[in-house]
Amino acid sequence: MIVEDPIRSRHLVIGSGIAGLQFALLAAEDGSVRIVTKKNSQESSTNYAQGGIAAVLSPFDDFALHIQDTLAAGDGLCHEDVVRRMVESGPRLIQRLLSMGAEFQRDADRADAAFDLGREGGHSRRRILHSKDRTGHMLETALLERCHAHPAIAIDEDHLGVDLILGAEVGLAGADAGRVAGCWILDRRTQVRRPYLADSVVLATGGCGKVYSYTSNPDIATGDGLVMAYRAGARLANLEFVQFHPTCLFHPDAKSFLISEAVRGEGAHLVNRRGERFMSRYHPLAELAPRDAVARGIDTELKLSGDPCVYLDLRHLPRPAVESRFPNLVATCRRFGIDMAGEPVPVVPAAHYMCGGVVVDAEGRADLPGLYVIGESAFTGVHGANRLASNSLLEAVYLAEAAAQAARREPRVLSAAARLTPPADRLARRGGEPDVMILEHDWDDVRRVMWDYVGIVRDLGRLDVALARLRAIRNTVETAYASHQVVPGLVELRNIALLGELIVLCARSRHESRGLHYLRDFPRKADGLARDTLIARDLPAGGETARDFPDPAGGGA
Repeated sequence: MIVEDPIRSRHLVIGSGIAGLQFALLAAEDGSVRIVTKKNSQESSTNYAQGGIAAVLSPFDDFALHIQDTLAAGDGLCHEDVVRRMVESGPRLIQRLLSMGAEFQRDADRADAAFDLGREGGHSRRRILHSKDRTGHMLETALLERCHAHPAIAIDEDHLGVDLILGAEVGLAGADAGRVAGCWILDRRTQVRRPYLADSVVLATGGCGKVYSYTSNPDIATGDGLVMAYRAGARLANLEFVQFHPTCLFHPDAKSFLISEAVRGEGAHLVNRRGERFMSRYHPLAELAPRDAVARGIDTELKLSGDPCVYLDLRHLPRPAVESRFPNLVATCRRFGIDMAGEPVPVVPAAHYMCGGVVVDAEGRADLPGLYVIGESAFTGVHGANRLASNSLLEAVYLAEAAAQAARREPRVLSAAARLTPPADRLARRGGEPDVMILEHDWDDVRRVMWDYVGIVRDLGRLDVALARLRAIRNTVETAYASHQVVPGLVELRNIALLGELIVLCARSRHESRGLHYLRDFPRKADGLARDTLIARDLPAGGETARDFPDPAGGGA
């Protein structure tokens, strides 16, 4: 059922991870903020982030080193000016998080109570602030408590974004006709769709790990913001760079539980079934190599041996240190019958992070006026071809601040909005609910195709097979979407089917191997391809060069 009476606010935030919550708290100084989130407000990728947030706070570290590490991990595609501004903002952003209730681990042996900084793959120094192994949960809890207490912020749980609303649909004319003025939101409990209108719409919907069969992401990570922006006409970039986390717990009941990169940062070894360390064969930094190298090393090792997994070995580390530093990991492994400190832990790679996203400028603005994208959904140029560990939370709070400053300057256009006049097809009479068995079958098909053909190592032939199969599935899904009631499972299936196709199109257009994109047909990096892959509804993947990318300089924090 559709209810045409809109819910209005000054700012609309879709998503309740660290980026969306930080934006809301800053933008609420300007007016009302409405947050909508797919499940309960704490269910987000942020909540599952174990490792921490990277920032230069040690006297043995400096901005230049953090920038250099980020650029090296990004393999030639990072936008250095954006990286520099983010890194240099790090200490100030950490201070703000502390003022909002964040509590990072301190070094109990230090008289000055300095932060206990960790190290992860690709970092040349210890610079990871953490709350043992539940950093994301701590940050999510602190920011969410402040949002709940803020009189200008309202949160609607169990609400799913379906499609963006353009100005023309609410009676705006002239230049405002093409701006984003809101979003159709589906109440998951009542199945009612309702328009939410705002002067600024912020997509903070997180990643898209559920496009793959095996992922460290929560079930909500279906790339909703990416495809809503795409369908509205915004450009996306670098979708071929999907980061696979090297070490997810390999257990039939673990649902790809993540084993933090901080475990290797504290000295854990990767070993094969025979107990042999192998990463030195694939990268000089061995276990502390960037994630793309470690994931490919494990993938190669498994294909050569035929084994189902490799192992993280912490037996050479003191048990008290392991149990103190990683209490949540130790407890979770114990639930699955594994003694993390006393026996090798079986692990495999799993889809983890989208380094591409919706193209935004330095203040989080997408191509469409009124639309902002922040967090994992955004493409800022910070991560390049491979994200440096623990830079994601830093980027999220950095861009949330810049976007909030810009959104407060948005014109107050809703006062000119008349009655909602959506396109006729959105109000068309539909049949009953789609067949659950068909939905589940297509869900499995999309994710299996992506895992088998568009994974850590690719080739053009398999990408072509994937594209043909995904397009066939998507035709079926779009037919079902047009003729049945709109239910959450169908909305999310429609999104992952389209996003899978877009990832394949981007991957087919990059004829080289760089960062997270390894193509057997072109196993080397090509200097001439050190540019971003841009794609939009009217633009084939790779149809623009880096020269056409919006200038990220100017503005922002």
